[in-house]
Amino acid sequence: MDIILITGMSGSGKSVALHALEDAGYYCVDNLPPELLIPFVKLEQQQKEERLAIAIDVRSANSLHLMPEQMALLRDMGITVKSVFLDASSDTLQRRYSETRRKHPLSGGSKPQSDKALFETIQFERELLSELRERAHVIDTSLLRSAQLQTYIKTLVSAPSAQLTLVFESFGFKRGIPTDADYVFDIRMLPNPHYESALKPLTGRDEPVQTYLRQSEEFVQMQQQIEGFLKQWIPAIERDHRSYVTVAIGCTGGQHRSVFMVEQLAQNFSTRWLTLKRHRELDAR
Repeated sequence: MDIILITGMSGSGKSVALHALEDAGYYCVDNLPPELLIPFVKLEQQQKEERLAIAIDVRSANSLHLMPEQMALLRDMGITVKSVFLDASSDTLQRRYSETRRKHPLSGGSKPQSDKALFETIQFERELLSELRERAHVIDTSLLRSAQLQTYIKTLVSAPSAQLTLVFESFGFKRGIPTDADYVFDIRMLPNPHYESALKPLTGRDEPVQTYLRQSEEFVQMQQQIEGFLKQWIPAIERDHRSYVTVAIGCTGGQHRSVFMVEQLAQNFSTRWLTLKRHRELDAR
């Protein structure tokens, strides 16, 4: 049985993720109370259901403390669960609630919350979900369109669950650092193709940009040092039974240098580990 557990902050895109999983052939259940997780899985085993997607969030706040025990029981049953936590910045979540005029599930009363009260509620939710976040692969949806998130989810769940998956992500610092990154490398000090008129409209996926960067000793040295660091420490992470590691590479705009670095790293590490690529700024176009 293949089980995907979707958790995360309210307003971070869990409904979008469930729709993507439903399209991918998963039987989806939203807002399942943690105490019903094991009975539900056993029932679906009897029904010969092979692919389940289960969303559990702060609407089950009173029983969230049961999740570590429930996950351990699933492992004892021989079931591996991919856990995905959707997150977004507090400012982004606050804006989304203000724009849609939806009530936060932890807000009491019938009147809309003030901005200050809503922000405090979001911070309280973070505290409640902190342990679930720690145990999951995090996707920051602050700057993602729905189509991007759907693509990320489908790519992620297609990866085999029995091995460590490395996610290499390029981004532009001008739009902020991804909060889902386990490691962040800043390569803004490297030669920038943006200032070459023929290269400016291209991306790190284009051969002229790649040739330009390959000729840079600084770029080659930076790549070798990043690879050396990751090759030394990823085996230790793998021994710690982690399922995913996200490595974010940032340049100024996320168009040239970081994109090519991600392409190179993903290619070089794919011979030993399963690798996935994301280009946050390019994917948003």
